Amino acid sequence: MELSWSTFLLEILNFFVLVWVLKRFLYRPIQSVIARRQQDIDARLAEASAKEAQARRLQDDYEDRLAQWRSEREQSRQALEQELRGEKARREKLLAEDLEQQRARSVAVDSRRQGEQRRQLELQAMEQGSRFAAKLLEQGAGPETEARLLSVFLESLAEMPEARRLQLCAQLRDTPKEAQLQVASAYPLDGGMRNKIEQALTACLGRPVACRFTEQPELIAGVQVSMGAWVMGVNVRDELQGFAHLAPDSVGG
Repeated sequence: MELSWSTFLLEILNFFVLVWVLKRFLYRPIQSVIARRQQDIDARLAEASAKEAQARRLQDDYEDRLAQWRSEREQSRQALEQELRGEKARREKLLAEDLEQQRARSVAVDSRRQGEQRRQLELQAMEQGSRFAAKLLEQGAGPETEARLLSVFLESLAEMPEARRLQLCAQLRDTPKEAQLQVASAYPLDGGMRNKIEQALTACLGRPVACRFTEQPELIAGVQVSMGAWVMGVNVRDELQGFAHLAPDSVGG
């Protein structure tokens, strides 16, 4: 078979034409489509990367906020626990103070009640003792006892403090001079004793006095001098009554 150079050249020419046609009408469009596809893929990858980065930022923000919320919650819990402990301590203190006040009031009430019971018992004992002493004095009193009490009365008039004497004089200042002092005794007084009493009263009051003497057996022993509301003297009855009236004050102290 003989090689034809013309045919060979034509075949070569046809090959280059085919390559040019393929490149012109097939390879370039395919490359263009591939390039567009690659650009689209790159754009989508970039968008996906951006979204992933944004998602990561959002996740980081969420985790930061979650950690901050947990920290705030823990701080709030601790503050609440501390506040509850403080409120509990305050209420326990108030309760303890209230219980202490109630205990103190109870002790005070019990003390007052016991003191009142003790005072009542002591007062009853005082009254019984006063009555017993009165019975003894009634049985043992006599002219000799009265004479001793009269002596004590005369001595008290002679030794009366000046302030007390001036007070008595002021009380009798508006009393008429002719008015009589009432002198009561448990037993009859002889003339000498009456004169001593009048003289002692005159010296004490600094003015002449007239006395009207009476007998009052209920005095038991002693003497009582009076004019209106003014009363003085030394006698068993008044001393016992004074003792009985003094008893409540003494017991209360």
